[in-house]
Amino acid sequence: MGYDLYVITDEEIGRGRSHAELARRAVAGGADVIQLRDKRLSGRDLFRAAVAIRGITADAGALFIVNDRLDVALAAGADGVHLGENDLPVGEARRIAPPGFIIGASVSSVATAVRAAAEGADYVALSPTFATASKDDAGPGYGLTMLAEIRAAVSLPLVAIGGITAANVAGVIAAGADGVAVISAVVGEDDVTAAARDLRARITAAKAGRR
Repeated sequence: MGYDLYVITDEEIGRGRSHAELARRAVAGGADVIQLRDKRLSGRDLFRAAVAIRGITADAGALFIVNDRLDVALAAGADGVHLGENDLPVGEARRIAPPGFIIGASVSSVATAVRAAAEGADYVALSPTFATASKDDAGPGYGLTMLAEIRAAVSLPLVAIGGITAANVAGVIAAGADGVAVISAVVGEDDVTAAARDLRARITAAKAGRR
């Protein structure tokens, strides 16, 4: 599976549409990965949302990742978990997780990317690549130069997250990203499926131009 278009669900940015509905529309538009991210839900409700999305992504042949919560990811049968720099260390998650379970890691520098790779991450995500309003504590973006430096330092799939739009996605791919993770650019749009389809096409075209 690739990480070309990685869509993160958010019910608030998604205009009140449920995580499951956002996931359904995004995979219809070609999303390769769906990540369930919700800091407000109880563990029980997050698990219920995860189970619903697990069914949607399985039917569509897309990957399903849960943000932060390794316990919820394992209980719901997700394909993996995404860990921030202040979450459970990648190495400890790898020790607990079953074979084949995907562990992604947010990184902010070459050093953190190299460390995540050494600890067993399956992909790394530069977060945030650009400034973003989708995450309150994201801080300023690290930019395309940092993205390119991480690309040169690690062989793992590299995802760019934060401030990615249809206007800048080609530059992100040209800088070395294997894929982009988005919230507003897809789930914040009126037509989630059309937004995903358009972004997916731009990614494909940018990759073709990079060859």
